[in-house]
Amino acid sequence: MNKIRLKTIASFIEDDDKVADIGCDHAYLSIYLIQNKMCQSVIASDINKNALENARTNIKKEKLENNILTVLSDGLENIDQASVNTLVLSGMGTSTILHILKNVEKDKIKKIIVQSNNDLYVLRKKMKEFGYYLWKEIIIYENKHYYCIGKYLQKPKRLKKVELYFGLYQENNRSYYQFLQKEFQTIYRKISWKYIRKKMHLLYKMHLLKKYL
Repeated sequence: MNKIRLKTIASFIEDDDKVADIGCDHAYLSIYLIQNKMCQSVIASDINKNALENARTNIKKEKLENNILTVLSDGLENIDQASVNTLVLSGMGTSTILHILKNVEKDKIKKIIVQSNNDLYVLRKKMKEFGYYLWKEIIIYENKHYYCIGKYLQKPKRLKKVELYFGLYQENNRSYYQFLQKEFQTIYRKISWKYIRKKMHLLYKMHLLKKYL
């Protein structure tokens, strides 16, 4: 996992969190959390056997095999949700994230930290169907990519249309403004007189986006 993204995700973690890192890949986040004593416990999980073996190798290198439990699991299938209260789902698409969360036990999981690679509007809109609401969001730029990292809690919060499309307003975040400019340019290029319905939708999005720029 990239360094800035790792540290940004970790910044959403609190001392009393019991974390399940779903799709842990190399377990860099899990290792970072334990080494810096940022939470109570961590489960590192992945659906891919090879990825999980790499995670176990990295954990052993840091002599943390007694501190981080590794679990081969398709999403939450083999995760004991009674032993965690926080989920991290990073580096996967929105459809995969929403599929995984179909099995979330709301009475046990109090916080979900999400970094999706696509369809952020759908993610922000659909999360409330699971009973989780966006409370904090950070856009970062690393290795020529923008990453959107959000914290979802069970406290109800209504998002405005502009927030569903372009996230929570992030004052003094240069990467966020650059991300918005990129979105503006993308929308502008897509506008076509040939497809009037699509054009009206894109113009509406551009109108919303101008509120942030």
